Amino acid sequence: MHASVTVHMNAPADEIWELISDVRNTGKFSPETFEAEWLDGATGPAVGAKFRGHVRRNEIGPVYWTTCRVTSCEPGRDFGFEVLLGDRAVNNWRYQLAPAGGGTDVTESFRMAEGIFTKIFGLLGGQLRKRRNVRDMTTTLNRIKAVVEAPA
Repeated sequence: MHASVTVHMNAPADEIWELISDVRNTGKFSPETFEAEWLDGATGPAVGAKFRGHVRRNEIGPVYWTTCRVTSCEPGRDFGFEVLLGDRAVNNWRYQLAPAGGGTDVTESFRMAEGIFTKIFGLLGGQLRKRRNVRDMTTTLNRIKAVVEAPA
């Protein structure tokens, strides 16, 4: 299961990337993840760095922590991470930034790991989750847009 959303922002890619790649900002933008922190001595984005996010599923609960690992980290262009269950990736999130029309097109996407769990989940309501993720990605990107386009 996967989906993506793209929103155009009238701001430079480097400025947007700085907000997105500092996971401590996540709670300002995400409807579900209300805080995040770097783990194991990490102080910023780098491939392999770990962080954890505090999630309120569907904005109401349950509330839980997820551990994540950065998988792509190219300033001004790309930031991605995988959500871990133990050492196994179960979901991958990614932000890709591309110059467009004097600003930046920002695409947020998710891709669940393939396997029997994903197939069963897809049959038992996964499409509801996909719709929710699309709605939340749109909200997240529009919240980022509001910040980067705000008058100085």
